[in-house]
Amino acid sequence: MQGIYLAIALAPLAAAIIAGLFGKSIGRAGAHGVCILGVGISCVLSFVVLYQILFNGQAPFNGPVYTWLVSDGVTMDVGFLIDRLSAMMMVVVTFVSLMVHVYTIGYMDEDPGYQRFFSYISLFTFSMLMLVMSNNFVQLFFGWEAVGVVSYLLIGFWYTRPTAIFASLKAFLVNRIGDFGFVLGIAAVLRYTGSLDYAAVFAHADQIAAAHDAAAKVIEVDDFAPEALSPIYKKPAEVHQFFQELGEQRAAS
Repeated sequence: MQGIYLAIALAPLAAAIIAGLFGKSIGRAGAHGVCILGVGISCVLSFVVLYQILFNGQAPFNGPVYTWLVSDGVTMDVGFLIDRLSAMMMVVVTFVSLMVHVYTIGYMDEDPGYQRFFSYISLFTFSMLMLVMSNNFVQLFFGWEAVGVVSYLLIGFWYTRPTAIFASLKAFLVNRIGDFGFVLGIAAVLRYTGSLDYAAVFAHADQIAAAHDAAAKVIEVDDFAPEALSPIYKKPAEVHQFFQELGEQRAAS
């Protein structure tokens, strides 16, 4: 199944590269065709994975795909955690993205940046998949940052318009404030648990809650983070309950 998980994540990326670098050569039909094909492959495979988990009793997958850094005993991997929650989010991301791709054929029909737009939205799909499929906070951060970069590119897509330029810069700068809290949260998690892997971190819920309630702001400040992963700033007991419930949910999957 690891090959299927890789195909789900990489198919939109391959489509984005082809449409972005060779858009003029393959034309409009080629650009939207390859991007819809890439996202369609991800969507179909995501449904297959969800079906296997829900109806065939397939065990959750949690493992590394590639280790890119080991520093002072801390391993930073590219890895996947595929359980019921992840599989459901994979289906949501790829299906919605597929509908957006199909709609874009008509919406961007007269635009000279047709191929570039398709490249961007396929790259956005890849970024979202890396976010929801990750099994560690470093990869989550990469996916979140990639989503932010592509959002910046999409908001400023019509870069000759001053309003688009201003809006994209505003969004980019505001996201950097959230990213600062994100990095602090990741550092706090590493400090109190010695790991960035979800499973290891959830197992240290007691230690995180006892240390300080600020350490439990794992992902973001305010409302910049994905709602499902960002605990509200609460008392240590409430933070402890949050991590316990999240860990039990993952274990039950």
